[in-house]
Amino acid sequence: MFSYPPQVHYFPYPDCRFILQGYYNAPYSPGGWPWPYDTREVEENYLLPPQQLLTFVLVHGSWADAHFWDGIAAELRRSGHTVYAPEYAGHGDDPNKAVTHSMITKSVVDFITGMNLHEIILVGHSFGGTVIQKVAEQVPDRIKRLVFWDAFVLRDGEAAADELPPATRQGFEQLRAASHDDTIMLPFPLFRDLFVNTATLEVAKQIYERITPEPAKPLFEKLDLKAFYTLPTPKSYVFFYQDNVFAAGEGYGWYPRMSSRLGLYRLIVGDGDHMTDSVTRPAMVAQKLYEAGRD
Repeated sequence: MFSYPPQVHYFPYPDCRFILQGYYNAPYSPGGWPWPYDTREVEENYLLPPQQLLTFVLVHGSWADAHFWDGIAAELRRSGHTVYAPEYAGHGDDPNKAVTHSMITKSVVDFITGMNLHEIILVGHSFGGTVIQKVAEQVPDRIKRLVFWDAFVLRDGEAAADELPPATRQGFEQLRAASHDDTIMLPFPLFRDLFVNTATLEVAKQIYERITPEPAKPLFEKLDLKAFYTLPTPKSYVFFYQDNVFAAGEGYGWYPRMSSRLGLYRLIVGDGDHMTDSVTRPAMVAQKLYEAGRD
């Protein structure tokens, strides 16, 4: 029934040796949450040394658009980093849902080359992991490190849908067939329990109001990733252990199932779920992405 044993929600977390004072915000505490996105969360204080300045390119996942990153990007910029969050085909203001994975990849590649960006920390969240895999094949010389945040790391020849549990895949196929434009829209009960499971009901509803139907085809396209698996680019994996999109212990989890495919990688662990913390604790997420991206 539960993705993780209840005891892991209490600190000290077994994989953490210590916690800085003021660093941890209990996911179930009744404290305030910020709205709109660019407000710093209540009483969250990071007693950390000055940061190495980095350039981040943030790639969102499914049922989201570039605004997913607004709060996180604002926190990274407050620390002096340069941050870009490009939109990709079929999302945001683009009304065309008849897109392919290669069109999505091209959107990000064109943004990076058009802005002449180099030494970037390329971050992919969720489905965005598949996008940064393909982007890395095309512009490897512009990337300093790849960061996968609770993201797909597909094997050569796989589609994202291949990694879904059978019941989930069947449900997505039914939702796709029922749509008039080859999209998939998440029903609220599924979204609430899997994507924003640590949120209050009020916050869950507000986040749900912002999601839009996801183009289905890219989720089911099998990708040639032979070139990706030859790249020497440094890689990190950020794992939030309350993320319930994949139930751990059934052979489908984010970590270590996805992360182990990266070979040598840096692991950064947090206590959030799949989408809530981008809204309620953007400074925490920003810190985790920085830890994943720094030298």
